[in-house]
Amino acid sequence: MAKTSDIVKFQRKQKFDVRMVNRCALCGRSRGYLRRFGLCRLCFRERASKGELPGVVKASW
Repeated sequence: MAKTSDIVKFQRKQKFDVRMVNRCALCGRSRGYLRRFGLCRLCFRERASKGELPGVVKASW
């Protein structure tokens, strides 16, 4: 879980576009972000296991 201050800080428009940071929509984590789903790797794994993400299947071979 990201610090609330970090989440609030990056929700505002930044002075420079380069400072824009991708954050997880659920927990606010900035690292391990998957653009395609808008989630961090932890939230992605959790949701994928529950079957809440359409089109995501567990790999098996």
